This record gives sequence, structure tokens and C-alpha cells, in this order.
Amino acid sequence: MAEHKIITIGRQFGSGGHEIGNILATRLDIPLYDNNLVRMAAEKLDIREETARAVDETTLNSFLTGYVIAPMEYREAIRSADYTQPLNEQVYELQSEIIRKLSQRGPCVIVGRCAGQILKGHPMCLDVFICADMEDRIQRIAKRYDLSEKKAADKIKRVDRERKYYYESHTGLEWGSISSHQMLLNVSRFGIEGTADLLETVYRGQS
Repeated sequence: MAEHKIITIGRQFGSGGHEIGNILATRLDIPLYDNNLVRMAAEKLDIREETARAVDETTLNSFLTGYVIAPMEYREAIRSADYTQPLNEQVYELQSEIIRKLSQRGPCVIVGRCAGQILKGHPMCLDVFICADMEDRIQRIAKRYDLSEKKAADKIKRVDRERKYYYESHTGLEWGSISSHQMLLNVSRFGIEGTADLLETVYRGQS
């Protein structure tokens, strides 16, 4: 059975990774999986989406990462076990399982959630990391959330720190490094559309 083409996108906060993923999914007429992965995991765990979102792509939330819950079908088994996983680990493992299943279903774009490493053995997976100059990221985040430039910069540093710890704690690799990803693209050099153009060309050229 032929393997489906997959694009996984790691990204700095405010770099435009989601926008690029959305453009690619539209042009290529394939599904985009990003925030909807949180909803899928929440449904599996039988918890509120807001609760799953609080630990999505982070290992730093001191309250919720220690909050233990399990999906309905697992709860009886967990009651008899000596060890229970914190919620952030349950969400990560479920999202990993969902990502693997989605990659088998058909071609798609997956943003974040260590997807590139989860699908490392997939021969048709293109693992990309999207970055941008800090000035451009600050402008984008300030506009998106109606923040001052200082508050936007603080938010960028916090979210980047969370994503970095999340990625490195689950993969043992350096977040945003060329040794961890197949391609690094700076949106400040190519623009959102230009970056999408490059990735579309590579995707269509895969065989």
C-alpha cells in the first residue's frame, strides 16, 4: 500500500506556521490538523476542550499537568494500577495516536504536537520548521491579540519557551534545529505566500 504524503509544521509563535499550513491545505485540497487535534483528544478523554487546551503543547502548567484523568474505557484499568499519568502526558499520547491514524487515512498537513518526530519513520513525511525575525513576530502577535509591542514580545517568549520544553521533553531533540527537522524556513525572508509556494513545490515534487 502506498504511503500518503504528509507535511508536518513546527513553528515559532507568531511566525505564521498555522497560516502557511492553512494555505497549503487549501491549495493541495487536503485536511489541516492543528487546534482540532485538541478537540479530538478531549473527546477521547471525555473532558472539556478547554481543559485539554490548557496543557496542549506545554509541560509547564504546574496545576493541570499534575491533574490526572483518563478516558472512560481506561478508567477501570487505571483504578487498579499503581501509576496514573498526568493529564499533559495523556493528551500527548492520545494526540500521538491520533496523528499516526490520520497519517494512514490520507495526505494532510499537521501543525505542531511533535508530529514530525511521531511520524519519523513515514517515508513521505516532510518535516518543516517555520521561523521568523522577532520584529515581524511581534508585529503579528500585537495585531492578532491587540497587545502592546512589549506584551506581544513577552507572550512570544513565554509560548516559545513552552513549545521548546514540550518538544524537547518528548523527543530528546533540539526544537527548531536543522538536526531535528528536514527544512528550516524563515518567513521574514520569503513571506507567508512565498513560504507556502516553496512547500507546495516540494510537496508536489515528492514521489
